[in-house]
Amino acid sequence: MFMANPSTPKTTFLQALFPVLGLVLILGYGLIFRPHVQDLAAFPLEIVFLSAAVIAIAQLAWLGYSWQEVQDSIVKKLAKAFPTILILFTIGMIIGSWIVSGTIPMMIYYGIKIIHPGYIYVISFLVASVFSTFTGTSWGSVGTVGLVLIGVAATINADLAITAGAVIGGAFFGDKMSPLSDTTNVAALAAEVPLWDHIQSMMYTTMPSAFMTTIIYFVLGFVYPVNADGAEVIAQTEVILEGIGSMFSFNLLLLIPVAIVLYGSIKRKATLPVLVSSSFSACILAFLFQQTTLADVVQSLYKGYDTSMAVWMTAIPGELSTLFNRGGLYELSEPVVISLIVFVYVGAIDKINAMPIIVSRVFGFAKSRSATILSTLASTGFINAFTSNQMAASFIVGEAFHESYDQKGIPRKVLSRSLEDSGTMIENLIPWHTTGIYMSTTLGVSVAQYWHWQFLSLINFAVAITLALTGIGCFYKKAMVDENEKLSLLHRP
Repeated sequence: MFMANPSTPKTTFLQALFPVLGLVLILGYGLIFRPHVQDLAAFPLEIVFLSAAVIAIAQLAWLGYSWQEVQDSIVKKLAKAFPTILILFTIGMIIGSWIVSGTIPMMIYYGIKIIHPGYIYVISFLVASVFSTFTGTSWGSVGTVGLVLIGVAATINADLAITAGAVIGGAFFGDKMSPLSDTTNVAALAAEVPLWDHIQSMMYTTMPSAFMTTIIYFVLGFVYPVNADGAEVIAQTEVILEGIGSMFSFNLLLLIPVAIVLYGSIKRKATLPVLVSSSFSACILAFLFQQTTLADVVQSLYKGYDTSMAVWMTAIPGELSTLFNRGGLYELSEPVVISLIVFVYVGAIDKINAMPIIVSRVFGFAKSRSATILSTLASTGFINAFTSNQMAASFIVGEAFHESYDQKGIPRKVLSRSLEDSGTMIENLIPWHTTGIYMSTTLGVSVAQYWHWQFLSLINFAVAITLALTGIGCFYKKAMVDENEKLSLLHRP
């Protein structure tokens, strides 16, 4: 089937379009038409990209490429992705070890403690932001502490739509900024940038948005004042607080794993050693301060923490199992497998330079840097909105714009940031998106009711567009300096 052909002709636009169109058709049928029209189960993303990879490889064989050439292209792409794939495994260890040590439970315990009725909206946003940052999951944050916050809001007769918007916004702050988040790591992987560079770039859009959002929710506490008896609030959270307090012991030393990650981020240390160091420091703390065994710690690193390890408790609230039964090497196994299959597909179409050819034709109007960034924002938001899958959007758009960003001197970390500024942040505002459905079902507030109160995403869109138009926070000057340094090195005698 595969024949070596040293004189393979230059790829035409139609040839480049064929494997991409194959992916689009499979995505459209498997992720949109089946679930929303036929009312059938959507195709797993792994099968979508595996099918697209088969189409791409078959086309390469027809064009005359040998299997060895195709395999070398795939392996080359996988080699670039491998360090980040290792990080995805390590994040699962971090989550499991931080739970068994009591680090994450302590954050949740004292986060719930600070809830005050008069500031329910701003506290809901801040608490959800902290929880999601330290857990890396928007769904988990909404499904646990989000339920507590919405329950408190209902008890004190606060506006549930505003509270839901605040909770979801806070959950997506961490989903976007946390080094433990799968979408954060996938966006960095798709754009081929270091994780900390990606997070540092996102600070330019997310932090101003979060600051403005915090002020708005604080003001709303006075515009829509809430009067409630503090005893009702305590009663609403008493079961969860007592359960966490019985399951774990707390002290300031449990913040050591967090401090290690923060130090590594500030000092721009290599991500993998930092995360591993933090994880094993948490394991030591578990032995020192928690009622745990070696088997429990190993289990937490391997397959995740389980509340059944707390054998001294006669009854374990279901909320605690939802919150803490997670982590381990296999926590992010799905993103790992998806990433591997995606890069098989991407490595195959790289052989014919498909994405750069298509981008140069389809986005030929985007001559300026700002137009290129705006095109990235628009295409990522569109793909995620209609496929309900940010991973697919990140990989497809990230691969499509690689060369365009390099040619225009736009750092790849602006690309990775844009993937999340429109992709990650839009999914909770789309009624038919799986995330929107989950959020509305979990909190009991429809997307139509909360979307205009979810200020983080709305403000973030405006900030991202503003930076794209003005060039502020786009690192153009630094990019050109780096390029000039490379050229000077090449021309040295």
